[in-house]
Amino acid sequence: MSGELLTSGQVAKLLGCSRQQVVNLCERGDLPFVRVGAHRRVRREHVEAMLRPRQPLTRDQLKSLWLHQAVAGCLVVDPDDVLGKASENLDRLLRQHRGTMSEVWLRRWQDKINEGVGSVLWALTSEDPEAVELRQNSPFAGVLSQSQRRKVLDSFKRRG
Repeated sequence: MSGELLTSGQVAKLLGCSRQQVVNLCERGDLPFVRVGAHRRVRREHVEAMLRPRQPLTRDQLKSLWLHQAVAGCLVVDPDDVLGKASENLDRLLRQHRGTMSEVWLRRWQDKINEGVGSVLWALTSEDPEAVELRQNSPFAGVLSQSQRRKVLDSFKRRG
């Protein structure tokens, strides 16, 4: 079951590393987790994603990553505002895309928001395949001003 929550010991066994390395991955934001009491739990799907070989990002995926990294900057400055806009957008988008594959990804964004800022930051900035797919159905429209968006895209053209 992909939503199954694993202990750090179970994750360590699957990844072939120590429990401390799992804790370090979680604390660095490389492995999303939720707290259950004082303990970290990791979704099996996140562990499986770490085990899959990564494909290089396409140019469009890389451009989306740059834009979402800029959104991540806004998120750490004003989490309430950014998550508020995302939640408003999610409500509207979920009504528009009921019964479609987009709805599945939008619901996953809802889960990320419910898990907290760390989980959202992971989805905004990771090159993990799940994060790449999430960004294709992003609820963060309107977080960046047109001017900010233009600056990111200009910078991407020069460096991306």
